[in-house]
Amino acid sequence: MRPSQSICVFAGSSPGNDPTLLESASALGRALVARGYGLVYGGASIGLMGRVADTVLAAGGQVIGVMPDFLAAHEIAHRGLTELKITTSMHERKDAMASRSDGFIALPGGFGTLEEFFEAITWAQLGLHTKPCGLLNVNGYYDSLLRFLDTAVENKLLRPEHRDMVLVAPTADALLDRMQAYAAPTLTKWIDTSRT
Repeated sequence: MRPSQSICVFAGSSPGNDPTLLESASALGRALVARGYGLVYGGASIGLMGRVADTVLAAGGQVIGVMPDFLAAHEIAHRGLTELKITTSMHERKDAMASRSDGFIALPGGFGTLEEFFEAITWAQLGLHTKPCGLLNVNGYYDSLLRFLDTAVENKLLRPEHRDMVLVAPTADALLDRMQAYAAPTLTKWIDTSRT
């Protein structure tokens, strides 16, 4: 990754009950702008998603939001973004977010955050992209998930090389440092990517 690129951030549409989570979203927004990155995200004005977008905008950064029409109809779309793209489905949304991004970060979140992150890391595992994928592990939020991944390696259901593709750090700056230094492994899963 290099400055002038964009980072896709997956995050909860709720603020959670730990004030540290909102501050971590703000810190990530500030770090992105300081390093010259734009933000691509799910387009909401609420929760951790809204906080990271508001922070990037307040710091003078560029923000692209991508939201399916059925969610935009509930008036949770952020109306102050650099660009808001409305899609017709969740699948189109994720494709649009991925195509506009040079790396992926998951802040704390629930089902949607995890689903989006694991799709991005699965695409990397299959060799469909070489973009870094990172978890911002605020206050150990993802510790149990990381233990699960280690268990998958122990049970030979996940290769260690693929487990290592999940970059992890407790702070935005540390995670961005790891992402900037990332080099995708040459080992893909089982497929010839020219046939996909």
